[in-house]
Formats: sequence, C-alpha cells, structure tokens
Amino acid sequence: MKLLDLEIFVVGTPPPGWGGNYWIFVKLTTDNGITGYGEVYAASVGPKAMRAVIEDVFERHMQGENPENIELMFRRAYSSGFTQRPDLTVMGAFSGLEIACWDILGKARDRPVYALLGGRMNDAIRAYTYLYPLPHHKKADYWTSPEMNAESALAAVEQGFTAIKLDPAGPYTMRGGHQPAMWDIDLSVRMLKAIREAVGNRADILFGTHGQFTPSGAIRLGQAIEPYLPLWYEEPIPPDNLLDFAQVAQAVRIPIATGERLTTKAEFATLLRTGGAAILQPALGRSGGILETKKIAAIAEAFGAQIAPHLYAGPVEWAANIQLAANIPNLLMVESIQTGGEFHLPLIRNSIRVEDGFIRAPEAPGLGISFDEDLARAHPYEGHALHLQMQEAPCNYVSGNAFEGGAPRD
Repeated sequence: MKLLDLEIFVVGTPPPGWGGNYWIFVKLTTDNGITGYGEVYAASVGPKAMRAVIEDVFERHMQGENPENIELMFRRAYSSGFTQRPDLTVMGAFSGLEIACWDILGKARDRPVYALLGGRMNDAIRAYTYLYPLPHHKKADYWTSPEMNAESALAAVEQGFTAIKLDPAGPYTMRGGHQPAMWDIDLSVRMLKAIREAVGNRADILFGTHGQFTPSGAIRLGQAIEPYLPLWYEEPIPPDNLLDFAQVAQAVRIPIATGERLTTKAEFATLLRTGGAAILQPALGRSGGILETKKIAAIAEAFGAQIAPHLYAGPVEWAANIQLAANIPNLLMVESIQTGGEFHLPLIRNSIRVEDGFIRAPEAPGLGISFDEDLARAHPYEGHALHLQMQEAPCNYVSGNAFEGGAPRD
C-alpha cells in the first residue's frame, strides 16, 4: 500500500464563523483505493500559499511511501532543508497529512485509530466549550456583559458541560505582550464572579487570554482572578516566550495551560522542563499529528501534566483529537465548539457529537467520521483574510477592549 494522490479542500465557514475564517482539509488516496482525511491548522500564511506548502510536503516526503511509515515521513519533513527544528508552517502541513495517514491505516485494518495507538483508555471523553452568545443576545453587547456570559454558562451547564471557557481580557495584537488595562482586569473579575454565581460548583471555569500579556501583566491579571478558582489560565503570555511561562506559573495559583500555537515535542518539552505549564493544549493539525502528539502526551505524563487538545478549527482535527483522547492516560478534556458546531457536524454527517458534556469513543474505522466532500466543495473560501486576524491597534487603556470570540461574522 502506497500513498498515491492528494486533494486539498479550503472551506470557508459560514456566519458566524466559529472555528475561524476557513478550514483546510486534505484527502489522501492509496494505490489500492483507500482514502483518508486530515486537517491542517496553520494560520501564518494564506490558503493559496499553504496549498503550495501542503503539496510540496506531500510530493517531497510522502508520495509513494507506505502510510505506515509515519516516523520516517515525520523525520523527512522535520529535518527538511537542513532545518531539523520546529517549523510552524511545514509541520502544520505535515500534521494534516499525517492525520490522513492514520485514517487510512484504521480503515485498512477496520479499527479506530486509537486501537492502533495502544487501545482505548477512555470510553467517555469529557468535553468543554467556549461561551457563545445565545440566540436572543445582542452580539455587540455580549462580549462585555457579565450577565449575558453567565446566562450562556448556565445554558452550557444545562446541556451537560462540566467545563466552560471565556476570554474577556482582549485584545490579542500583533504587538506582543502588554500590560492589561485596569478596565480589562475589572471586566474579567466581574465576568468570573457572575459565572461562578450562576453555575456554582457544577462546572470548571477555563480562563483564556491568547498570549496577550507580558509576564508581569499576566501575573497582575492572574492574581486578580484567583478567588474564582479557574481550572486553568490559558496562554497568559505570547508563545515565543517559552522560558517565561515558569515566571507566571510560580506567581499565580492557577494551573497554566498552553499549546495551541506550539508544534512538536521540542517546544512542549521546553515548557515541561521549566515548570511553565501543568496542562498542555496541542492542536493536532499543527503539533505534528497524532503520533507526535502521543509522544508529547507521554512526556507530559512523566512531568505530572495533563493533555487538553485544542480546537479552533474544523471537524477533522476534532476527530483526530478525540482519537488521541480515547487512548492517552493523562487526558483532562477535549475542546468542542458547542455540542459539535452548526457547520462542523454536517461536514462529518453528524458522525461525532457531544452528548451530556461527553463524547463516546468512536467505534467506526479510522477517524470515525464520514466526510461530506460535496458540502466542502460547495463552500470554497474566496476571501483574503488569514484563519484568524491579529489586531494592529494597541490595547485601549481609555475605553476598554472587547474580544469577539475569534471570527464572528453576521
């Protein structure tokens, strides 16, 4: 069995755009007709350029190879061009292609991917979701309204979620870390107070920041929200400051979580060696794929750290996250977009979904999904934005900031 053909789908997300402006899916076909799907989570170049990178990585390192030889193909891509170091764009391309290889291998053996990784450890996988506006909420007001967020939190808990996430301390800017405005600190405290009062002890609160602060700024904000006992403090500083995460972890009594913008075990191991994070959040469409992320999880296990795979992408990466989550012993939970996502679920013909806050380990072969190619082709991305856009303007210290949940569109 050899890898023969590649097809790439760049799918635009319909409003409100939860999960990013577009998703990049890959389809690999073997010489004996087995197909596998993967997803590339890379945002540093546009989809036209990323398509060329994916094609080059496949043709240079994978085409004609047995899809079983994942370790060999990884080392080819990781070391290509005399680099032999984490490269976000190349590893993003490889990650999606690697996921598709596992889908093929599972289908060839009529087994779920997790069965090929060592078997099923977790029957029921705990899921969490961001807080999104409810249908009756006015979106322009939602992002700075503790009352509306508390209402969304209670609705999520009523759906069965035992963990919910928010990130009210915006913005994320191209300028790197900054000191939070007092307005933003005050809003964060009021948000957490309202949510904690609404849900009580029925759910963990996960506090996100998207790497917005300097270490000292992250410490100021983190200490302010400690009384509401968040389960984690997510990416409090930019991801290029790996050694500085330990400074925040030592000063704030909330577990530090990070990893959506990191790739390969090399970067995650640096965090663990320095005590910079207790919870790792690899995005499998960027972190190196399923096998590399299993290695990351194994290293984390030795350091007493847990894994919470990240998702702000499409349903194929979600499916890969779930396969890994079913296998590893140090799983904390997986991210979901609501109970599966209004556009995510149709793309995989509702083959995975969140029920009562948990996802059952899939039984179907490969990734356990049925990908709808016709629906993907019917929604081509025709814009010019990146998957997520960074703000150029600095933090507003006069009238406050409002982070609008990723990529909402009306």
